[in-house]
Amino acid sequence: MSNNRVYIRDVRSSDKREVVALANAGAEIHQPWISPPLTPNMFKSYLRRCHRDDHEGFAVCLVKTEEIVGVININNIVRGSFLSASIGYYSSATHQGVGYMTEALQLVLRFAFDELGLHRIEANIQPNNYASRNLVQRCGFILEGESKDFLFINGRWRDHERWVRVDARNRLTR
Repeated sequence: MSNNRVYIRDVRSSDKREVVALANAGAEIHQPWISPPLTPNMFKSYLRRCHRDDHEGFAVCLVKTEEIVGVININNIVRGSFLSASIGYYSSATHQGVGYMTEALQLVLRFAFDELGLHRIEANIQPNNYASRNLVQRCGFILEGESKDFLFINGRWRDHERWVRVDARNRLTR
């Protein structure tokens, strides 16, 4: 899926060097928000997760150069009557603030709702992560509540805000 500036595609094994380099270059700005794959072994584990039925991993690429400028994951996909998942993401340190992740997240949401048939997507964000909060707000998420000690990230349990986007088409069957 693509728009004028970015496209999303499945993360693949040939992305290892580029994704690990992107994660390491942005490690300082991503702390303590996320734990991206910082080593080839971490990437290998991440790629295994991408091949499970409950996960989708997307590389965010520039249309003009095909450079990877971010990663967006659909995690914990639950089917049945729940039709829900959560998302996680991080961007290249050198490409922040130009709207690529906003455009890419809109593409991922379209995929999640139209292709996967999901009804609800959650973004769980630490309260002081203003950039992430702004991103999901631009993409139509609403604040639903707080979750104390929600995720174990970088050696500590962290509180999160629960931001939600629901497929407004209210389709009853999938």
